[in-house]
Amino acid sequence: MRYSGKVEYAGERKIRERNTRVYRLAHWPIWIWVFFLAPGPLTFTLFARGFGLWNLGWLSLVLLGTGIAGRYEQLPGVESSPYILRFDEDKPNPLYRRVCYTFAWNAVLNFALLNLAGLVGAVVTGVWRLRQIYEYAYSPLCALILLLGIMGKLPRAGATTKGEGTERRYFYGSVWAVTAAQTILLVLWKALPETREGSLVKLGVFIAVLVLMGALAARGVLPRTRPIVPGELMISD
Repeated sequence: MRYSGKVEYAGERKIRERNTRVYRLAHWPIWIWVFFLAPGPLTFTLFARGFGLWNLGWLSLVLLGTGIAGRYEQLPGVESSPYILRFDEDKPNPLYRRVCYTFAWNAVLNFALLNLAGLVGAVVTGVWRLRQIYEYAYSPLCALILLLGIMGKLPRAGATTKGEGTERRYFYGSVWAVTAAQTILLVLWKALPETREGSLVKLGVFIAVLVLMGALAARGVLPRTRPIVPGELMISD
């Protein structure tokens, strides 16, 4: 199907040869959050029971690891200068970008799919088994997503940056949709009772937000979700 949404013209984009310190520092928390979410069952206990010692220990390791990686410019957006300037050239995708975006896809897809499964199960059976779902399903799904990243089958995690102009919109569109849906679901989870009716409301709202945000992203309405028309320089992060 021919794309009919909004586009960005590469020739009209301002070229940024250096990343400011503020820009670089603003990207660090993104990767802190991505890797902090990596141990899914531990993250589940964070939202279910609150911040514990294991969460603190893991956060400390993530802060140290991402801090060192950022210091040596091994995090996307934290480099002193942008890596990608021409989005359609066949340029090697550095290992650190492939690793970071693979784990970012895990944070986007894994939690959304497992929460969706938990909601469907609660509606059908009337019983919440989300803890068990995270305990038994998170690791296999995480392994599958990481394998897809290693194989270069995930947007922005491939061996080349040639498709960056369109792949970035798939990534940011997914981030917008899942982040909005997960945030609203968390509010509803705390506000509504764990009944079948309450689960049905949560499921309906969760799916509706995913569909709405996905549609906006597909039309290029949301930031960084417009395809970039080839031909000129661009900046990507």
